[in-house]
Amino acid sequence: MGIAWDDVVLIEHRGKSDEPTSITVNCPDKAGLGCDLCRIVLEFGLYVTRGDFATDGKWCYIVLWVVPRPSSLKVDWGSLKNRLMSTCPSCMISFYLNQQSTASAPPSVYLLKVFCLDRKGLLHDVTKILCELELTIQRVKVMTTPDDKVLDLFFITDCMDLLHTKQRRDETCEHLSNVLGEYCISCELQLSGPECEVQQGFTSLPQEVAEELFSCELSKEAVPMSSASDRAKLMKATITVDNLLSPVHTLLQIQCVDQKGLIYDILRTSKDCDIQIAFGRIQSTAKGYRTIDLFIQTTDGKKIIDDENMKSLCSRLKEEMLHPLRVTVGSRGPDTELLVANPVELSGKGRPRVFYDVTIALKELGICIFSAEIARHSTAERQWEVYRFRLDESPEYPLASKKARTDIVDKQRPMVTMYVYLQENKRKLKENPEPSENHRSRAGSVIYLGFF
Repeated sequence: MGIAWDDVVLIEHRGKSDEPTSITVNCPDKAGLGCDLCRIVLEFGLYVTRGDFATDGKWCYIVLWVVPRPSSLKVDWGSLKNRLMSTCPSCMISFYLNQQSTASAPPSVYLLKVFCLDRKGLLHDVTKILCELELTIQRVKVMTTPDDKVLDLFFITDCMDLLHTKQRRDETCEHLSNVLGEYCISCELQLSGPECEVQQGFTSLPQEVAEELFSCELSKEAVPMSSASDRAKLMKATITVDNLLSPVHTLLQIQCVDQKGLIYDILRTSKDCDIQIAFGRIQSTAKGYRTIDLFIQTTDGKKIIDDENMKSLCSRLKEEMLHPLRVTVGSRGPDTELLVANPVELSGKGRPRVFYDVTIALKELGICIFSAEIARHSTAERQWEVYRFRLDESPEYPLASKKARTDIVDKQRPMVTMYVYLQENKRKLKENPEPSENHRSRAGSVIYLGFF
């Protein structure tokens, strides 16, 4: 088709280090390609400053301008290019002949066992290493022993698809041991067995907590912020529909408070709702808000005329933009428990980097994690990925305090705007901790957060 395979994905760096890097994708189109590309960009810790999409249904042209978040993040641009190219349809006819047979093959799951001396931030440090090695955490089980040791069981898949080789497994264990240093006692990596199936769901998630966590009902109390203006800002999202501008497309003009993963959430929802985006423009953030224009069609190439279908789509988009994750802090016996849940794509993929971002948030607060789990939970409407953390009490940060629990939830808000806020609140909490309250299972009503 007149294009070299190496030119399918072009990454161009600007002259100054603080200027966005442009990623251009020029390849045959497929359903949900924009979502899949933005998912990979998010996995690499990149933030989309602006972007353009165009497709005729057969061929697409996508340009994304991205920056690392945080700016100190080291990005393996060569690996990013390979990952993006791997998700693009090939120009080769053989691709289409083999696509159906290979699409259903799930990646092999491996079990990583890391046995360490315990310390603050250990779980995040291991998670960070796995992200750098392009290993995706599918399930996790973390257990702390009475003698201050930790056994971490990670069920992982390899984005590079090389864990079947002894070299890749040995290099992974060696890298973990070198970075963890004297804290690492042992590290083993092998193909997982039947024990992986045990991790598929929780057996003890209280019904009352599940109903709150996965409810579609939103309330003002469900979004406690430091001020009423914070709540109003977070809850504001507008979608304007125009069926007159184009004879063959419906125009959606979206304005929403900006946050990490916003573009992915919009494209993920469009993909799951079988909506095709013919043209799209992602504008730069202005005063904390993002404006996005999308020309869309149904899968049969028609505009969305039916009012009920349009209302349903707009409602779903607002929910996914404003509340891509749910967070609640409560009590589990004598312990404090943090629950974070996000919807799973229809393809079965969970949200990228949630475990990474939650663990770094807790590390920033100086809170130790006693145990952790990741599993799936199904409701009538969808499947959810649930992250469950049991937190260690400490004199420096009394978790029974209502203020402390609010800080933990607020820490899950966009990291780029929360560092200063939480450091100030952490200092205030130490100076004037609030008295303990009887929270039990409803300790922190479910929080609908737009973060990550």
